[in-house]
Amino acid sequence: MDLGRISTTGQQRSGLHSSSPCLQPRKRVTSRGRMSTNVRASGGPNLLQRIGRLVREKGQSDFDRVFKGTAKTRERLSVVDELLGIWSLDDYEATLEELEEALIAADFGPKTALKVVDRIRDGIKAGRVKTADDTRVALKDAILELLRKGNEKQGAGSSELKLSSSKPAVILVVGVNGSGKTTTIGKLAHKLSNEGAKVYLVPGDTFRAAAAEQLAEWAKRANVTVGAFQDRAKPQKVIAQGCETALKDGSYDVVICDTAGRLHTAYALMEELEACKKAIGTGTGDQSQPNEVLLVLDGTTGLNMLNQAREFNESVAVTGLILTKLDGSARGGAVVSVVDQLGIPVKFVGVGEALEDLQPFNEDTFADALFPKS
Repeated sequence: MDLGRISTTGQQRSGLHSSSPCLQPRKRVTSRGRMSTNVRASGGPNLLQRIGRLVREKGQSDFDRVFKGTAKTRERLSVVDELLGIWSLDDYEATLEELEEALIAADFGPKTALKVVDRIRDGIKAGRVKTADDTRVALKDAILELLRKGNEKQGAGSSELKLSSSKPAVILVVGVNGSGKTTTIGKLAHKLSNEGAKVYLVPGDTFRAAAAEQLAEWAKRANVTVGAFQDRAKPQKVIAQGCETALKDGSYDVVICDTAGRLHTAYALMEELEACKKAIGTGTGDQSQPNEVLLVLDGTTGLNMLNQAREFNESVAVTGLILTKLDGSARGGAVVSVVDQLGIPVKFVGVGEALEDLQPFNEDTFADALFPKS
């Protein structure tokens, strides 16, 4: 396969570019003295910012797929029904202790499980929770509240993609080996392209030619452009050059930078990842870039997600999570723990292998899947 630049022609939507009468291009000077186009829609928010919202609004999570993907977590939580079947308000403390153990077994983690149980206990003491049904509702509401509060730590609408008001917006995608990172990039590129964005992919994983081949194949399927692969080159150099290429071209709306998978415990590799993030500012001449740093987490790894997220967040300030492999074997309780303890919102979930199988995360849908109505 030719690992050079794969481009698309005649497929871009005219609504994105300055030739459209509804858009007004502005020029700005970057920190490197270049002129770049700042495209704003007249009478409304910036187009790139609207795309971030539209991706979520138009792709409301398919409940059936999410329900199927959380089967393992739901199975681990099945003991909750047994506990509530023998519920007694006179002996609620014993039930709450067992409920806490059940949540820990379902990968919610000790700290998050304790928060959930404490909220139910407060409801009992306040007289709001009296019956088994009340307890079940309170359990679901407590988990939903944790997911929402975690998102609120990064501002309203934090589960939407935050794309800048200037072109190109840049997204850095990181993760450990085997998390589904490159596949996720292809699906994300497809989703953005479908909303009218012209997307450029940077093959920042320079250690594996196979990774570049995979990225090129996904670019072809998503009908987007991928930059040239440079075998064994320094990834930060490749990323800086890729961003600079997209900036000089002037027509790209979003740049997505791939990176090599790495263990979160490998100090030198995490330092390299920091350099990759800084390289984006060098290539674009805009030190506020990237707009998003998305961490891809394998949904089957359980509470190890929390350790991964903590280390990646310390290195590159993760702005959003993408949960992959939500296919029935995922251990979804850990997601609640990550959002609760780190305040990083979940942006997307991967529910299959097809291009369309990357869905915006919806807290209500996720909670409904864990605790469906009986």
